[in-house]
Amino acid sequence: MDFEFSADHKLMQSTLRDFGARELAPFYASRDRDADLPRELVRQLGAMGLLAPMVEPRFGGNNLDYVALGIAHEEIARADFNAAYVLLLSALVGAIIARHGDDAQRAAILPSICRGETLAALAVTEPGAGSDAAHVKLNARRDGDHYVLDGEKSSISFASAADGALVMARTGAADSGARGVSAFYVDLNGSGITRTRFKDLGSRAVGRGSLFFDSVRVPAAMRIGPEGAGFVQVMQGFDFSRALIGLMCLGAAGQSLEETCAYVTGRQAFGSTLARFEGVSFPLAEAAVKLRAARLLCYEALWLRDRGAPHGWLAAGCKWWAPELAVEVIHQCLLLHGHFGYSLDLPHQQRLRDVIGLEIGDGTAQIMKLLVAREILGPAARPY
Repeated sequence: MDFEFSADHKLMQSTLRDFGARELAPFYASRDRDADLPRELVRQLGAMGLLAPMVEPRFGGNNLDYVALGIAHEEIARADFNAAYVLLLSALVGAIIARHGDDAQRAAILPSICRGETLAALAVTEPGAGSDAAHVKLNARRDGDHYVLDGEKSSISFASAADGALVMARTGAADSGARGVSAFYVDLNGSGITRTRFKDLGSRAVGRGSLFFDSVRVPAAMRIGPEGAGFVQVMQGFDFSRALIGLMCLGAAGQSLEETCAYVTGRQAFGSTLARFEGVSFPLAEAAVKLRAARLLCYEALWLRDRGAPHGWLAAGCKWWAPELAVEVIHQCLLLHGHFGYSLDLPHQQRLRDVIGLEIGDGTAQIMKLLVAREILGPAARPY
């Protein structure tokens, strides 16, 4: 068992940490507003080979492994949590299309995503179907060489700015559940699509909102995989993306922890540094150990993914524990800065608000615990 990154992984980690500190962190606070991430930033991330890098080179990727993808998410989120959303959605959409699309679809969709020319979204959630994703209602009706889409997708990251989206739509009967859900790649700049933008607590630059489809015609050639296979395709993608989400949250928390350690070792009170007081040092010690443990869980899930080994329940554990832990740690870091921590001038409050969003998005803690329980308890814990 080897817990050490390879030389290439270490080089990637140090390069991205330097890049984040220089190019991303100085602008993190200024992007805490209801305005989309700059498209130049998306293209820059693409030029660095960070968008869907696991895709084959002939379709724009770099054939990077999933551990490397995790490093990228952790380091980018450490500097600018919301910039890491670009990596996350590109990786998830890219992986699904790379695995389930045909060569024509891969050639048409993936290169521009990898280059950062196309900002991709994943449209699963609806007003009445969040965790219950098998019962989406957005309808896709076959009409010759096209499908006609009608309905609403809600709580979609990059709804305000995405160029295209992988959309889950119902092609089967209303009572067909997961077997009636198909996947389509949809140009969001086409006719019949309108968007709204939510006013959110955090991650404002991500532009979460709703997408409305009014008789939107999508070529049948843009259906990804067979009819009725969309739900399974997306759920398989979530297996690895949940570990990436964990690393995003841990990256932000790790940065707050480093900043807080530096602060308490320099701050004088009662004739000594704050670091001398156990009421200060113990919470930081606990945070360091817990973050290390959660980080290893995330990288184990990605290591297993690289080997084609089962990793679903571990990734579900990452998605439950890491965001929850990150919120706890960042909150503690804010408090240890005293009255300074309550200021908008320090980044802890922004990281806290941003990370809270991923306690909800892409699967709540309750759903993740169900997945873990069903794996470790077997059929006895599964629904009839």
